[in-house]
Amino acid sequence: MNPLKFYVVTDLHYFKNSLGAYGEEYERKMDFEQKCFAETQAINEAVFDWLAKQEDSDIVLVAGDLTYWGEKECNKAVSQLMRDFQEKSGKRVYLVTAGHDFDREAKSYDENGAHIIEGTKFSELYDLYKDFGYTDAIAFNREHLSYVAQLTDGVRLLVICNDMDGKRNFTYDDEFFGWIEEQAKRAKADGQMMIAMEHYPVLPGQPILALIKDARQIPAQRLVDTLADNDVHLIFTGHMHNQSINVTETAKGNKFYDVCTGSAIGCPAFMRRVTIQDEKTVKIESIPVPDFDWDKKGLSPEEYLKKQFDRMLLTYFDAMQNDPKRFLGKFGAKPTPALEKIIPFLGRRLSKMTMGGLARLLCTHAEPQVKNMLFTEFAVDMVRSVFEGNQPYKEGTPGGDTLLRIFRRLRPFVKTLKGSQGEVLDFYETMKNTVGNYGIDDYDAVLELE
Repeated sequence: MNPLKFYVVTDLHYFKNSLGAYGEEYERKMDFEQKCFAETQAINEAVFDWLAKQEDSDIVLVAGDLTYWGEKECNKAVSQLMRDFQEKSGKRVYLVTAGHDFDREAKSYDENGAHIIEGTKFSELYDLYKDFGYTDAIAFNREHLSYVAQLTDGVRLLVICNDMDGKRNFTYDDEFFGWIEEQAKRAKADGQMMIAMEHYPVLPGQPILALIKDARQIPAQRLVDTLADNDVHLIFTGHMHNQSINVTETAKGNKFYDVCTGSAIGCPAFMRRVTIQDEKTVKIESIPVPDFDWDKKGLSPEEYLKKQFDRMLLTYFDAMQNDPKRFLGKFGAKPTPALEKIIPFLGRRLSKMTMGGLARLLCTHAEPQVKNMLFTEFAVDMVRSVFEGNQPYKEGTPGGDTLLRIFRRLRPFVKTLKGSQGEVLDFYETMKNTVGNYGIDDYDAVLELE
């Protein structure tokens, strides 16, 4: 086979700005948002304009969450954006829809507050997006909006949709697993290399994310086995807005890679350039989202998006001190008189605590380079790095050594954690590999599939 190059973008979360994205209630909403909202139309237009100019490939994969909250006008607008992109550039788009694209209570915002606007039904998605993989598929599952596309002679793409009418991130049943396995076996019989794409990750982007039910496909291990043991060793995913590359092996010794890409409209905002060099070797490169037409107050796109991410985290700390009802509400907890006293007290303590103070509280010590850092400042950077990938807090670094001492002090009290799919996780190893990346580079890597 000849080498094949293509691009991957995900989590476009397109919102048509003219619908309304401003006002006091909008700003309160954005206090707790990782991703942008008003800016998303400008960002998406810049992304597809940039992709249209790339002469090294004519293929773009889009791994789901095409709109902000399933607004009908936004689904129409982003599908038209991609249709115009195809017509003007001559390139091909292959996409998968996801939970943000249908059956949601969509809203716009202005000076009078929030307004319910028309949403999209799952049954409407086919007609909206049929030009992006469905109509020229060599196999199509209408119920699941899943399909197989022939990217080039020798390479097929299996697109699996995690959502269907009335269900999001549903558990794949035996019938759908049978369809997936059939497509993989057919590709092998036809002498085709097959790669896959779906919205939800299959492997946790970072170990701590294994605790979150919505952070990966259900059931993950069966999907890994079904794909990898039938010669599908690579999948492209999104959903968690994190930049990561992970690998595992099945019981039969077959490798399986999950390449998860950050959202186009929120930190970390990256695209992937993928080169399939041969059936065993795939090169992954990461490219930051291009500059976009918006008043960014003198900030670069990366700085602007990072500021929104940090705003979200800092709002949690601020709400702990000053608005405990709002803080508890974000976790679905019911405010009680006791909690409304305890939460602000803890918030005030955390806002003043240094990393040295936290370490002393746990009868250990912090490295000199970080001991005077405020805990809140350190925590924001640490949490953001979990999503950005290539987490820097590794053993042998001041921040990493300090955190590892803290985790060791906590280990007698929290020996294990239970993953969302029943697996038992060692607390120390989970935390160590969450704050520090000891595996594959999350941005640029050469993957050996066999």
